[in-house]
Amino acid sequence: MSGGLLVAGTTSDAGKSVVTAGICRWLVRQGVKVAPFKAQNMSLNSFVTREGAEIGRAQAMQAQAARVEPTALMNPVLLKPGSDRSSQVVLMGKPVGEMSARGYHGGRQEALLGTVLECLAELRGTYDAVICEGAGSPAEINLRRTDIVNMGIARNARLPVLVVGDIDRGGVFASFFGTVALLSREDQELVAGFLVNKFRGDVSLLEPGLDMLHGLTGRPSYGVLPFRHGLGIDEEDGMAVSLRGAVRESAVAAPVGADVLRVAVCAVPLMSNFTDVDALAAEPGVVVRFVDRAEELADADLVVVPGTRGTVKALEWLRERGLADAIALRAAEGRPVLGICGGFQLLGEHIEDEVESRAGHVDGLGLLPVRVRFAREKTLTRPVGEALGEHVEGYEIHHGVAQVTGGDAFLDGCRVGEVWGTHWHGSLESDGFRRAFLREVAAAAGRRFVSAAGTSFAALREQQLDLLGDLIEEHADTDALWRLIESGAPSGLPFIPPGAPA
Repeated sequence: MSGGLLVAGTTSDAGKSVVTAGICRWLVRQGVKVAPFKAQNMSLNSFVTREGAEIGRAQAMQAQAARVEPTALMNPVLLKPGSDRSSQVVLMGKPVGEMSARGYHGGRQEALLGTVLECLAELRGTYDAVICEGAGSPAEINLRRTDIVNMGIARNARLPVLVVGDIDRGGVFASFFGTVALLSREDQELVAGFLVNKFRGDVSLLEPGLDMLHGLTGRPSYGVLPFRHGLGIDEEDGMAVSLRGAVRESAVAAPVGADVLRVAVCAVPLMSNFTDVDALAAEPGVVVRFVDRAEELADADLVVVPGTRGTVKALEWLRERGLADAIALRAAEGRPVLGICGGFQLLGEHIEDEVESRAGHVDGLGLLPVRVRFAREKTLTRPVGEALGEHVEGYEIHHGVAQVTGGDAFLDGCRVGEVWGTHWHGSLESDGFRRAFLREVAAAAGRRFVSAAGTSFAALREQQLDLLGDLIEEHADTDALWRLIESGAPSGLPFIPPGAPA
């Protein structure tokens, strides 16, 4: 078998990432050597591969679903927004500069097509199947000329296309039909059919509509995936939770001890790698919420200041909202605060930034004896160490170089009282360290919280990925999917007018 598939979507957040992961997990359970691929990803949630390349966390998650090691080949182009109009361009895992949206779509994107196709060809030469993920919608007619992630790559690599639609949003039939009808004849020839995502209720009530859609487009539906709460899978383009909603809508397991622990995560601008707190949310008795008001810190046992692509902007935001004063008061009272990456940097004494914000000298919150200077070269590493007597693994993604001048050592950062700071993302996924850290938090907060000794974040993640594989295996037409991946789009698919504008 040597095949491929592009999973496109009617919209952003239609479920492309989880469907791609689910197909990868289903295939690998069938003995297929499979890899994920996304030509171009826009995300502030990223990951560092073993070779020191930065890729989207969604692709790292999909690689885990496929039971393979993630590499830069799986996400050759990563865009990290720094504002509404510009992004850092990461090519083959390394930053190559900032670029406006107009500049990127005005020529740079087309120039990257060769690199993208070379990466895909290398993966297809190594694996039995490559499951590609699109971005946004393939029917973004204003961007089709420069597209390298949807129909642009499907046309060049002759990939069949499966279009995913989120029925929970409503309007899925119109979205399916309109997506096909806005594509050129050549693009339509590759769109093989549809997959309904997040369905609630009796599937028999949906079937007449699917039959009518088949009649209108000549394309079948490959399955109806039911709505599932608490998948907890890494997000790509943004938070799939309301600002004051619990992380991933996950149900909090009953506490082992007498008390729960409440964690407030400051929802700073350009928040990056907010997946760091997923491991906390997985702990029985730990309630994690995103907040944006000072009063919401009052009953929190731990405040987390997460990573951000705009450290100085986040610092200004905290001050404007009174959160900076509330965090400083907590520190003075000996109540726990954890800063991660950008959050660690702004807890320090001062920042010299001529790279990210170009703001020059900026005073930090002064809660940690740390001075930060932004370097043009980005640090991309996978550190391993020890803290609180436990083994810890993490990854670093930052331009800021921290000079620690005091405090107690903590994961290449420092600790002063109950204020902790580190550049290490992912450290809380180390089970022993997470439990030790939560014991410290509980003691400082005066909570009778007891961590669950058997909680394994890696095992929970595997369970979630298996659930995605189960959704595909149980609710998709896997025989038809197999034929599509192996043989490509069927011939003779009808053209649906009007097609793409001239």
